[in-house]
Amino acid sequence: MKCWSVVLLLCISLDTFAAQKATIEEKSVVKTPSLKEKLQNLSQKNAKNAAANNTLIFDLPVTYNKKVSNWVHYYQTRGQKWFREWLTRSSKYMPFIQAELQRANMPTDLAFMVMIESGFSSRAVSHADAVGPWQFIAPTGTRYGLRNNWWLDERRDLKKSTLAAIRYLKDLREEFGSWYLVAASYNMGENGLRRQIKKHNTKDYWTLVNKGALPDETQEYVPKILAAMLITKAPNLYGFRDLERMDVLDYEVVSVPGGTDLDAVADHLGVTRKALKDLNAEILLGYIPRQVDKHFIRVPKGASNMVSEYVHSKSRIARE
Repeated sequence: MKCWSVVLLLCISLDTFAAQKATIEEKSVVKTPSLKEKLQNLSQKNAKNAAANNTLIFDLPVTYNKKVSNWVHYYQTRGQKWFREWLTRSSKYMPFIQAELQRANMPTDLAFMVMIESGFSSRAVSHADAVGPWQFIAPTGTRYGLRNNWWLDERRDLKKSTLAAIRYLKDLREEFGSWYLVAASYNMGENGLRRQIKKHNTKDYWTLVNKGALPDETQEYVPKILAAMLITKAPNLYGFRDLERMDVLDYEVVSVPGGTDLDAVADHLGVTRKALKDLNAEILLGYIPRQVDKHFIRVPKGASNMVSEYVHSKSRIARE
């Protein structure tokens, strides 16, 4: 195994060179900048430093070996098209997921599990019927409080599934200790991993991989996460340039009664029907069944008052 220090040193060297160049250029300027210009320059410098720091910070252990290298290469070549799509989506969803992880005092890099599990898609379904961004199977989802019935599947809800995943990952961490084993157990199931740990008398993920003790998918799961982490934190270094950026996911929550149709709400707000349904992916039918008393839906930031007024208006008309 090789550590990531070589690439980190390269990044640090590049940053140092850029900083030295900036200093030389600043000294060559004869004109004394105004106070306003100084404040603008300071603001820009802080933003650049923050971006550089984000590139170098990892809060999960980083291993760089042949398996990780193979996945880095794959994402740069045959998998480049859809990895680029993941990177684009990550600008929208990653900050949202990482904020929840940070609130729970969990490593924010666990968010890369969502990139590998589903590519951030709420509608992703696996061959094993795992559903949603965190790919919960039904029994595990139910165990961690995600409702699933004929009109509602909370495994598809990014906020609710992330909070459920955090509780699940905390339980796995308490049992297995290593974050690599946490990821492995998330992928293959706790029972299977317990048996292999007992059989081989080791709690080292890479030892279990080398012994062939884990399913093929699980042997590649952690390397995929590590490769995604490395590329996403320094995309230019791996050839991913001119990436499209999406607005960070943001919304408001508002209570609506049974019978509320998402298409009608979207039309009233002047947003696309798809956008509103994506915000409320847990609602399988596209509407709240009439027999349901009320349900909280997500709407674009600043739209909750409009929705409340719309609901009251519809209710008043119905009573008349």
